[in-house]
Amino acid sequence: QVSLVESGGGLVQAGGSLRLSCAAPGRIFSTYNAGWFRQAPGKGREFVAAISQISNTYYADRVKGRFTISRDSAKRTVYLQMNSLEPEDTAVYYCAADSRLSIATTVGRWDYWGQGTQVTVSS
Repeated sequence: QVSLVESGGGLVQAGGSLRLSCAAPGRIFSTYNAGWFRQAPGKGREFVAAISQISNTYYADRVKGRFTISRDSAKRTVYLQMNSLEPEDTAVYYCAADSRLSIATTVGRWDYWGQGTQVTVSS
């Protein structure tokens, strides 16, 4: 079992920025893909961004150009830098990890999940 812990959520005005962090035990992100998903009230969980084991990055169209996913050198933490935030970005953001070779944007393909961190963007 892999325990992922998100942090960095909060309340921000539209146009502002936040950086989310996802901490994992050991060097898991050296061999696992890492992803961020979000779930707004009354909606399903949706893909936001992912970074592969070889540092290829993938983004949902809605966040492309505004969000950046990265991984630190020790491979213990994955970040999601969110700029130009919009009220539509309001959601609980979840970190996920997956050991497969390919990146998937579907929720069911990811093996491990964090508890989530709330991001609220006011207009």
